[in-house]
Amino acid sequence: MKDVIDVMELQREKTRKVQPLDYRKLDFAGGFTPARFIFECGMKLQGQPLTLATAAILMHRFFKEVDQSNYDPFLIAASTLYLAGKVKDDPLKIRDIINVTHNTLHRGNGPLEIGDEYWNMRDAIVQAELLIMRILKFEVSITHPHKYMLHYLKSMEGWIGKEQWNAVPIAKTSAAFLQDFHHDPAILDYGPQHVAIACISLALQCYGVRLPLIEDIDDEQWYSVFVKDLQKDKHWEIMEKVMEVYNKEPPTS
Repeated sequence: MKDVIDVMELQREKTRKVQPLDYRKLDFAGGFTPARFIFECGMKLQGQPLTLATAAILMHRFFKEVDQSNYDPFLIAASTLYLAGKVKDDPLKIRDIINVTHNTLHRGNGPLEIGDEYWNMRDAIVQAELLIMRILKFEVSITHPHKYMLHYLKSMEGWIGKEQWNAVPIAKTSAAFLQDFHHDPAILDYGPQHVAIACISLALQCYGVRLPLIEDIDDEQWYSVFVKDLQKDKHWEIMEKVMEVYNKEPPTS
């Protein structure tokens, strides 16, 4: 159980390091910034990592079906957080969501007083939640890569050996790549097992870790132990998509 907590906590620690942005001045093309907004607000709300990942996936799926320019991305982000809390049985109070999202947009402001602005925002979040549900045809259950990654990493710990495993932060780096890939709608294009493998591969490449009995880390033979249907070209394509996320990252203020 400790292994589960450690891997999930690594993602929470990384998100805490997010630098402040003035979201109102940024271009939302491609979906990166709304996802960053979700993760920043979600951490302030003390949401669980899978709840935040669910919110990001729901947002990407919603904007894939509609014209993004017709919707307020902040409102959709707030609504997906509210909906994701219900989906993952990690309830986030709507008043907290309102205050956190409003404060994140208007940094330095205090909590909203109960008044017209508060009630208008509350009604908008609830109505947007219903809209998201309808657009997604009420299909809001998500199979995340996290559980596959945890299984693969646990198996690889025994494969690599505890001494080398503890010397190189493969789990931490893999979890960081996975969280960051949730900022990009391209994550919708690939299966969860394949995403998990690609993130682990990137971590192995970063640290030059060679797996026992495998001559070349580029050889797809190592991950065929875990997945049988991931071709080498697709594997590299996913890794390239993960790395492209960092080219889209908005500058901090």
